[in-house]
Amino acid sequence: MSINLKKGGSINLTKQMPKLNKVMVGLGWEMSSYTLDLDASVFILSANNRLISDEYFVFYNNLKSPDGSVQHLGDNRSGSADDDDEVILVNLENINPAAEDLVICVSIHDAIARRHNYGLLKDAYIRIVDVDNQKEIARYDLDASHTGENAVVFGRIRKSGGEWHFHAASQGTQNELQGLVDMFA
Repeated sequence: MSINLKKGGSINLTKQMPKLNKVMVGLGWEMSSYTLDLDASVFILSANNRLISDEYFVFYNNLKSPDGSVQHLGDNRSGSADDDDEVILVNLENINPAAEDLVICVSIHDAIARRHNYGLLKDAYIRIVDVDNQKEIARYDLDASHTGENAVVFGRIRKSGGEWHFHAASQGTQNELQGLVDMFA
């Protein structure tokens, strides 16, 4: 049974699913009357809350982390998928030992020039699925508090005490993908 999280909520993935190794991070959204190009990305951070190295920024121009543990399945430019619009696969067992935080973000491409923001979306969500049994573990529906922003940290998969946790973050910026890069690079 999936757990629906609210902003700031978290779940201990290791305790919820003790044999959990591979997760799918599904990100989805519905458009209002606009067509927006949203881009999912993952920042793989060390204990200092910074990228392990530039190659640990996984996005549409770098689809796989150097250790192969995080893989982005490609850019959906239309948002017209029936279910998840963009998908990221994570192998928790093979992740670089220096990794303590996987920050999962979605930004709107060329948002400032086009005057696009999250207020033009509806039903945006992130969900965590156990790859082995295809069961949804947790889901977080992004609330309407990001109407003026164009890039949002949807969630974090964080290692603490040898256990993995998912945290519904919901932290936004008005500086597109570059604003997110500036936070973590």
